[in-house]
Parts: sequence; structure tokens; C-alpha cells
Amino acid sequence: MSLALSEPRAGPLLQVNDISVTFHANGLFRRSRPVRAVAGVSLDVRRGETVALVGESGSGKTTTGRAILRLVPLSGGSIEFDGHDLAAARRRDLPMIRRKVQMVFQDPYASLNPRLTVEQLVREPLDIHGIGSKSVRQERVATTLEQVGIEWRDRGRRPRHFSGGQRQRIAIARAIALDPQLIVADEPISALDVSIQAQILSLLEQLQRDRGIAYLLIAHDLAVVRHVSKRVAVMYLGKIVEEGPTHEVFTSARHPYTTALLSAAPVPDPDVEATRRRIILRGDVPSPANPPSGCRFHTRCWLSESLGNPERCRTEEPSLEAATEGASGHRVACHFSEATSSGAPPNAHLAP
Repeated sequence: MSLALSEPRAGPLLQVNDISVTFHANGLFRRSRPVRAVAGVSLDVRRGETVALVGESGSGKTTTGRAILRLVPLSGGSIEFDGHDLAAARRRDLPMIRRKVQMVFQDPYASLNPRLTVEQLVREPLDIHGIGSKSVRQERVATTLEQVGIEWRDRGRRPRHFSGGQRQRIAIARAIALDPQLIVADEPISALDVSIQAQILSLLEQLQRDRGIAYLLIAHDLAVVRHVSKRVAVMYLGKIVEEGPTHEVFTSARHPYTTALLSAAPVPDPDVEATRRRIILRGDVPSPANPPSGCRFHTRCWLSESLGNPERCRTEEPSLEAATEGASGHRVACHFSEATSSGAPPNAHLAP
């Protein structure tokens, strides 16, 4: 199959359909059990929008993002970008994929080659893809650096001479140099000082307005997600358990895990914060090498316990289905989502 990215098509820019990623690690004396880090994830990203992927550490968010760029192999499912099947693309087609789909990594201290100058770092993707002449590349590098707030006079400096926020700006400049349609941003501000985080978020929003870039934002900070994303998908143990418009998910969460996450996020209003009660989840996240049967969340679910820990939760895996009537796109994977919408029951594990 030859992958030649053509004119934009109607419909979602990115369609992830039931993808799975399994890792196999060998132990000292025997082959270990396979770890299914991503277990049937489906989501869409439309042109020019921001979709957030949230969840605890180890839920499979980063692996999902890396699978989209073919940085880790798929075990199943398909990925379509602008009508082209990325999962079936041959190795020689990957450069064309990555010209239109870029990634910004979490750690700006580790994602930049310390031996290259700023100019070399941003020009490198242009050189690899053979974009324009030498003068055209230099002009594009200068324009890109200016757009992310890096002075052209600093082009000969190396990453060690810059702060964390400036390094992330350089990483963003490298990602947008090829004028991509989609950027997978993996926790792009979590390694930065709080004072710098807002600047990077503002930069990403400005680039979206100027260039029409779509973002798949991998994050755990719910306040950030609420501010910048149009839609949000909540992952737990390799699966999406709730997905929908950000405002609707944040105000009318239907999955008990989403409700617990939101209850743990502080509210800046002290009067409101004083009246809130947190849902405390008992136990640790199960191992993806040996996930629970049925609903993967049932071992920690306060709703399941309040309903007598029904056998259905332990044996039947819920599918991701529409939570409400209408065209909002709010979906949830819970057998008792209607009970969740009424709030935490009296005998849930709550903290004042």
C-alpha cells in the first residue's frame, strides 16, 4: 500500500478503532505473563479540536498515544488518519505518516538531542523529509522559532542553555515545523513549573487557532483538561470507561471511576471546597497482566459495593454505550451508570 496523504476528507481526522497493545517480557527463569497495556480503545479526533485522554498512571494513556504514531506495535484494531489505514502502513510509509502526525513528549530534558543546536533540532525534520531548499528551510526554522517565542539570536545554543519551559517550546517548534494536522501531546506541561504551565498551554491554543492543529492531549490534571479540551476520554486499566463532551462529563459523570477522579480534584473556591466530599478508592490498580474479570473497575468500585457487589459486575464486561439520549456523544461503560448520575451513595467510602 502506498500512503500518499491527499486533500482533507470529511469526517474525523483520526479514528482509532478497537486497538490493543500487548507487551511480552521475559523473566529470569520463565516467560512472564503478557501485559495487555491497551485493551480495545476506540476514539475519534476531529480537525482542529482538542481531545483529552485522562486516567491514573499505568492506565495506558501514553501507550495509546505511541501506538497512534506506530512507536509501539499494535496487537489488534485499526487506526485511520484522514482516510488512510496507519496500522497497515509499511515501514517505508511511516515518514509520510509522521509528517502529518507529530508528538510532543512529556520530558523536555530528555526529548531533545543535547548535541544539536536549536536551529539543528528544528531543521532536522525538514532535512529528513527534504522540504524545500536550504534557504527555505532556514526561513521556516526562523518563522517557527519566532512563533513559539524563541529568539533567532539563540539558534546556535544547545538545549542545556535553556530552562524547562524554553525546552518545551523548542520541542513544540520541532513538532510544528512540518505543519502537521495532529499533535499527540503526552503530558506536555507536567514536568514544568506551575508558573510556566499556563504559558505553554496558551502557546498550544494559539498554534491551534493559527494553524488549525488538532491535539490528542494526554493528561492527568483535570483542571487543565477542563480548560483546554472539547472532549475527554477517561481510561482505566487499558480501557476507556467514559467519553464525551468535556463539560458534560465534568458536570454529569456517569462512571464511578470518573466520579472518584473528579471528587479528588480541588476546586479553587474555598466555600465550595469546604462542602465537597471525596470518594476514596480502596486498594491499588490491578495489574494489567492479570486484570479482573467482568468490569475491570469492580474491585475498587464504591457503586458496586453499595449495590451489594452484584455478580453482573464480576462476570460481565460492560460495553461503551450512550449514557444519554441525543447527539451529545456521551458514552459510558458501566452496568449501573444511571445510579452513578445521582451521586455517591451514603455508604460509599467518603472523606470529609
